[in-house]
Amino acid sequence: MIGRDGLFRKMIDRPVALIGLIILMLILLAALLASVLYPDGALEMVAMPFLTPGADWTYPLGTDQLGRDVAAQLLYGARVSLMVGFSAALVATTFGVLIGAFSGYLGGLVDSAALLLTELFQTIPSFILAIVFIVIMGASTGTIILALGIVSWPPIARIVRAECLSLRSRDFIQSCVVLGMGDFRIVMTQVLPNCIAPIVVAVSITIATAILTEASLSFLGLSDPNIVSWGSMIGAGRTSLRGAAYLTFIPGIAILITVLAISWIGDGLNDALNPRLRAR
Repeated sequence: MIGRDGLFRKMIDRPVALIGLIILMLILLAALLASVLYPDGALEMVAMPFLTPGADWTYPLGTDQLGRDVAAQLLYGARVSLMVGFSAALVATTFGVLIGAFSGYLGGLVDSAALLLTELFQTIPSFILAIVFIVIMGASTGTIILALGIVSWPPIARIVRAECLSLRSRDFIQSCVVLGMGDFRIVMTQVLPNCIAPIVVAVSITIATAILTEASLSFLGLSDPNIVSWGSMIGAGRTSLRGAAYLTFIPGIAILITVLAISWIGDGLNDALNPRLRAR
């Protein structure tokens, strides 16, 4: 295993990963400061509608069709989009890692049942399945997080299962069995720590995908109308695309930059944690 100091050095040695980390930290800081910079919230009508960016530096990114500050919406929207992305990834990772680890290590009927469940979820397009969950359970941030987490765990489970299948026959695992360690303890202390690299990459992809999917759902109106997200900003701005393209362009660029930053971080962590790549 690589220590935290070594991991940080490895990340610094990869400029793209470091740039992604800096960008993500800045976005997180901006989201945290949203209520400080804009205490009245993002839905207050503060000026004339359709002020273009730069026309009035009190509202540097302009206003939307209702006279609401686009910059305030962008910062408050970052909170929702990032929270949904990270929370959905946490739900998906928890389910995926547990199911994949125990199915791969135990094998037999447990593995067959887990594979059947995974294939059942993967036969249905994840976006359609998420829409079905949200329509049934109601459009709210919590529902979106749960829906995205439920539809996103199968790829993680397959990755972890494949790693566990290759690890369970290793000598150090067999020595743990001889010493009398239980299956749960072996999986949690010996198997999963050796699956960190692929899990990290899968989680970074899941976060980025969840942000994009949440934006798509919000664009379709399947989100809480009282909460601003980048997707809802794009959806609201599409009716004014010809005359005020900035209303969709600005949140779209925010989504693009965030997803790229997370992907770069995931690549950097994979290089730092993968023992085959440490010597490069």
